[in-house]
Amino acid sequence: MSYSRPIPSHLRSQSMGPPSTGQSPALLARIEEKKAELAHLKELQALSAGLADQMQMLEQKLSTLSDGTEAVATVLSNWHHVLRTISMASSKLAKPKDDDTKRDDAEVPLPQTLVRIPTQHAGLIAQTTSGSNDE
Repeated sequence: MSYSRPIPSHLRSQSMGPPSTGQSPALLARIEEKKAELAHLKELQALSAGLADQMQMLEQKLSTLSDGTEAVATVLSNWHHVLRTISMASSKLAKPKDDDTKRDDAEVPLPQTLVRIPTQHAGLIAQTTSGSNDE
């Protein structure tokens, strides 16, 4: 299904014969113009390929940024629940009697511990982390 256009007779006679140095200056100028155009198109192709690579890297970075933003949004949405829980725990503090506050003004009652971290393996963890820092 290839379509080829017939070559005009004035060009056919020149191209069929042996190459001559007496070609028309207009034809030589057009050939040089086409060569320059080809060089520019190759340069444009190389630049386009570089731009496509940069766009793919940008897409990956934006994807990472989007994932990080979702994680931050999740953490921030949980802060409301954390602060409400702390507030509830603080409101349940035992109210000190007036005579106790006179004696221990420096000691302020703290809310109940909300999270308990087991410390039975704390010594082992400390040894492990100090051993890895020494290396």
